[in-house]
Amino acid sequence: MAASSNRKKNTKRRPTRTSGNPAKRPVVEAGPVTVRDWVGAARLRTLPLAVAPVVIGTGAAQLVDPNLHWVIALACLAVAVLLQIGVNYANDYSDGIRGTDAHRVGPARLTASGRVPARRVLTVALVFFALAAVAGLSIVIRTQQWWMLAVGAVCIVAAWFYTGGKRPYGYFGLGEVFVFVFFGLVATLGTTWVQAFALPHEAWLGAVAAGLFACAVLLANNLRDIDQDSVAGKRTLTVLIGRRATQVLYTLFLLVPFVISSVIALLYPIGWLALLALLAGLPALAIVWSYRRAGELVIALGLTSLTSVLYAGALYWAFVG
Repeated sequence: MAASSNRKKNTKRRPTRTSGNPAKRPVVEAGPVTVRDWVGAARLRTLPLAVAPVVIGTGAAQLVDPNLHWVIALACLAVAVLLQIGVNYANDYSDGIRGTDAHRVGPARLTASGRVPARRVLTVALVFFALAAVAGLSIVIRTQQWWMLAVGAVCIVAAWFYTGGKRPYGYFGLGEVFVFVFFGLVATLGTTWVQAFALPHEAWLGAVAAGLFACAVLLANNLRDIDQDSVAGKRTLTVLIGRRATQVLYTLFLLVPFVISSVIALLYPIGWLALLALLAGLPALAIVWSYRRAGELVIALGLTSLTSVLYAGALYWAFVG
C-alpha cells in the first residue's frame, strides 16, 4: 500500500526539461497555450519603442509640410509595430532553440518552455515580418519611393540575424547598434522622408533620441539576463562590459535624449514638456542602480519604454504646436 502511494506521488508531477533544443523534443504538457501566452511572447512592453520614432518622425515631417499625411503615418506605424513584434517572436524562436532562454528570469518564452513547437513560433514570426513588408510596400507604392524597398529588405534581414542564423550579431555585443540604427535612425528618418521628402535637423535630433531610448531598454533587458547569458554563451554588450559599466551606459542613454530636447526647446518652447517624461524615466534609473533581484529590471524596462513614448509625444506637440 505504501509502495503504491509513493508511486502515485512520484508520477503526479514529472520534472520539466528546460535545456536542449525544443525543436527536437516533444511539447511539454504544462496546460494549454492561451492567447495570453502569445501576447506575452510579443513583449508588449517593447512596443512603445516602435511607436516613438513614428510619432517623432511625423512631427518633424509637419515642420516641412504642415499637412498630416495620416494614411502614410499609420502605415509607418504598422511597419514599425509589426516589425517589432516579428523581432520579438524571432528572438523567442532563435534563443529558444539555442537553449539561451532555458533559465531566464523574465516571463517564460514559448519556445524555451517547450509548450509550443519551435516551428510554429518561427511561422508566426515570419507572418509578422510579411505583414510589415506588405505595409511597407503600400508606402512605397503610394510615395513612389521605390528605392525604399531595399531599406525594408535590409530591416527584415537585420531583424532576423539579430539572434538568428549561425552567427547572430546580437550574441557578439552588437545588439545596441542594431536597435539604434533601425529603431532610431531608420524608423524616425524614414517616417519623416515618406511624408515630407525632406530630412530637417529636428528629424535627425529626434532620431538619435529615439535610438538611445531603444538602446536603454535593451541594456535593461540584458542586465536582467546577464548571468544566464554568460552561461549560455550569449555575449551581449552587458556581458562584455559588466554590470557597473552597463548601469553607467544606461544612464547616458536615458538622459542624453533630454539634453537633445532641451536644445530643441530653445526653438520650440513646448519641447520643455519632454522633461515630464522623466517622471517615468527617473524611477527606471533608480531601479537599474539599486535593484536586488533581476526581476525588478522588468519594471525598469517597461518604464523606459513608457518614457520614450511620452518623450515622443512632447516633441510632436512642440513641432506642430
